[in-house]
Amino acid sequence: MATATATDALVAGLRSAVRGEIDDSTRRRAEFSTDASNYRVVPRVVVFPHDEDDALAALSVARELGIPVTSRGAGTSVAGNAIGPGVVLDWSRHVNRVLELDREARTARIQPGTIMATLQREAAPHGLRFGPDPSTWTRATLGGMIGNNACGPHAVAYGRTSDNVISLDVVDGTGRRFTAGAGAGALDVVAGLDALVRANLSTIRTELGRFGRQVSGYSLEHLLPERGTDLAKALVGTEGTVVTVLGATVRLVPMAAQPVLVVLGYPDMAVAADDVPALLAHAPLAIEGMDARLVDVVRRVRGAAAVPDLPEGGGWLFVEVGGETLDEALSTARALAADAATDAVGLFPPGPEATAMWRIRADGAGLGGRTASGAQAWPGFEDSAVPPEHLGTYLRELSALMQRHDVDGMAYGHFGDGCVHLRLDMPLEDSGAPLRSFMEDAAALVASHGGSLSGEHGDGRARSELLPVMYSQDVIGLFEQFKALLDPKDLLNPGVLVRPRPIDADLRRPAAHRLGAVGFSFAHDDGDLTTAVHRCVGVGKCRADNTAAGDFMCPSYQATHDEKDTTRGRARVLQELANGRLVSRGWSAPEVRESLDLCLACKACSSDCPAGVDMAQYKSEVLHRTYRHRLRPVSHYVLGWLPRWTRLVTTVPGVSSLVNAALRIRPLARTVLRAGGMDPRRQMVTFADRPFRAWARAEGRDQVVVAGTPPPAERAARRPPVLLWTDSFSDSLAPDVPRAAVAVLRAAGYEVIVPDHDACCGLTWITTGQLDGAKDRLRHLLGVLAPFAVNGIPIVGLEPSCTAVLRSDLQDLLPDDPRAAAVARSTHTLAELLTAPAPIGPGDRWTVPDLSDVTAVVQPHCHHHAVMTWTADRTLLRDAGAQFSELAGCCGLAGNFGMEAGHYDVSVAVAEHALLPALRAAAPGDVYLADGFSCRTQADHLAGVQGVHLAQLLASHLPTSAPADA
Repeated sequence: MATATATDALVAGLRSAVRGEIDDSTRRRAEFSTDASNYRVVPRVVVFPHDEDDALAALSVARELGIPVTSRGAGTSVAGNAIGPGVVLDWSRHVNRVLELDREARTARIQPGTIMATLQREAAPHGLRFGPDPSTWTRATLGGMIGNNACGPHAVAYGRTSDNVISLDVVDGTGRRFTAGAGAGALDVVAGLDALVRANLSTIRTELGRFGRQVSGYSLEHLLPERGTDLAKALVGTEGTVVTVLGATVRLVPMAAQPVLVVLGYPDMAVAADDVPALLAHAPLAIEGMDARLVDVVRRVRGAAAVPDLPEGGGWLFVEVGGETLDEALSTARALAADAATDAVGLFPPGPEATAMWRIRADGAGLGGRTASGAQAWPGFEDSAVPPEHLGTYLRELSALMQRHDVDGMAYGHFGDGCVHLRLDMPLEDSGAPLRSFMEDAAALVASHGGSLSGEHGDGRARSELLPVMYSQDVIGLFEQFKALLDPKDLLNPGVLVRPRPIDADLRRPAAHRLGAVGFSFAHDDGDLTTAVHRCVGVGKCRADNTAAGDFMCPSYQATHDEKDTTRGRARVLQELANGRLVSRGWSAPEVRESLDLCLACKACSSDCPAGVDMAQYKSEVLHRTYRHRLRPVSHYVLGWLPRWTRLVTTVPGVSSLVNAALRIRPLARTVLRAGGMDPRRQMVTFADRPFRAWARAEGRDQVVVAGTPPPAERAARRPPVLLWTDSFSDSLAPDVPRAAVAVLRAAGYEVIVPDHDACCGLTWITTGQLDGAKDRLRHLLGVLAPFAVNGIPIVGLEPSCTAVLRSDLQDLLPDDPRAAAVARSTHTLAELLTAPAPIGPGDRWTVPDLSDVTAVVQPHCHHHAVMTWTADRTLLRDAGAQFSELAGCCGLAGNFGMEAGHYDVSVAVAEHALLPALRAAAPGDVYLADGFSCRTQADHLAGVQGVHLAQLLASHLPTSAPADA
């Protein structure tokens, strides 16, 4: 009762003093209860200040009431230093601008919520950049980087964040606001600080600042006179425990003109580490270590095409060198390679291959969230560091320690600085005891090499308790005195660094209960939805604008910029559902409904999220459990059963024409839309006068074989057979697409078989969480398609979302049916088939039609991107000579999502992110190429643009003479 009363007073005080949003809802507190760490601390309230004055007002209210405050940027802290029990200040939403950029002085003045990518984008036209670049740079905020003293791959050349901060505008725990800088008098702004430093000169000089990546604790060595008496640098890395950063002036550095990546292969990571000191003599821009098993994960998740050819090795060093010209950089690269203790060398100039390898490195935190065996791996011992000359020995001893504790993980990291990133498959489901046991031994190992528990992420809740292993009691006492000068009441991020929480307290995973599997099997997650949602380790890639890298995640967040609409935010709410203490009303909890409402089920997270979170699948499972054997929203019956309605309308000749004519009357159409749970601003679909399969039976027998079983061997021998699977959309709503596919496949030399029975994949049942119904349809589909699959006949799908069901959801929904694996293996997109080698690819006599007269705006479907990848389509179009711009990001309709009431505005906003601007910018005569029926529908509804399917584009460019039979 007392806590509730105090929270009410806090919220009331904040709402009267702060203009920004004040949110104490259960759902919001769930979203902010954890960061990218193992820890869970539920805040009382989350505040989104509009500006610095708002933040000062919030801090004042909290200080008066004795409520702790934690600052938060992107929430990507792996140490648990961005969560707290009182007020969480989220700077990223509003206080996020570059205020000033001075090209001559090479400085920038920024707000704490400024995303690093924003600063890099604004500095780039001036040939400048901010030096340190953590892997989360596309969403990490400068305030968070200052809090943790972030480093990144290029710190070996440009130093840590502390080395690039000139001054800080801060307010401490007493409410005192000051500018922290360097030089004479810098310490006078904090009474007693100068005396504290002078009394501890020997301790500071001997124990702090011993090597570049000694980030653990407070970096008080910057207060020494011989180091410039720099209070700003000393406050960097204090993790929000002594001051709140309101703004900063930072130093910029010139961009490397022509960086070249040298990849060196070694037998293992320890041998690679042994070679680092010799390579440092060449003044590289970066030296990154990469475990071969981590690269294998990338190949498994994203396909072999995602990884360029690498030199042989069990581990690699990625070494970047620069130069004023490409020749100069290549010369340096060759000299470095000649001095390396390996002959396994690859040189990669600036280009797609180098970019692909840096992407692997950037996604390491998520990819490392699973071991090579697929087990969940956790942070905690995430970024230990030792002097580089000790790194090889340290890795060998660390490997032996892991074996003794029976844990595994894949090492990578900033080897040039001696910093190692490592997530471990610690068994955290039941308790934190295994974590404590390992961490205590690991801390002693790090200390024995003169290392640091943290090399860049800070200590947070993960390591602060272990600082006495690394430092003497004199240093620990000094840290306490420094904290007392600036935050005597311990209101700023309590539980971190000084008077720390135990490392095995507040752990998230042991508090979660097993939810099991009901609809999907979750075979890759031990048959448990709880394990699946804990794939989200919080790296926050879903918060970034990833379209420049060709990624699609997370479309609703790109429209709203609300943490609620990130994959991570949704995962956090589902994790709290599994916990049951905060989100306590089960599957029908309003927090769960709100969190999942704007998920487009685009599946982009299943491939773009480095941890492999598949929120579309989780949403379907939750909807299934929520409404199973209960009355559902009307849209589930209308849109979820759409194949039923299309079949009813199109089966009887003439009915579709009458229905189409009626629905062209807008008042009637709006009434139907409202009654069906859809937005009245939408248009109804147009039903085909004759479905494709009806055409195939009546008029197409000279072009296709309509069959329920594979054709006889003697007939198949004339031409290689291929089964053209027509989903419900292609059959009844877009029959011109499969007819065009018939022409293309026949031109490519195939005998085209069309099943004589309907074979719906159940997609709309899946997206609306009607998984029992989806399984019924998939079992029927297997009865139709499996005989062809087991006889080695390729199956070609035309609608990407339906094809993706056969390639992914099918096996997860029917894991015990061996026919499911056979159909999944045999299913191809049209482009995959046409670009495949023998024995399934087209014959030597066929070449792709000449598309050199085509200029196109191309919208890859989200499910195509996520499940099949768009690689084959890209290759085919390029080989055909087409000129095209490839969009990244969802069209915004996403099947039933954009049709449903309440989603229209977000659907349009998503379309405005990429699709609609591209269509407006297109020249007259440009083609809009989109295989997805939803994508074509969205372009038609919102821009009046008629899209074409790849099959239609190819068919329109076929030679006029019909191909001869083989």
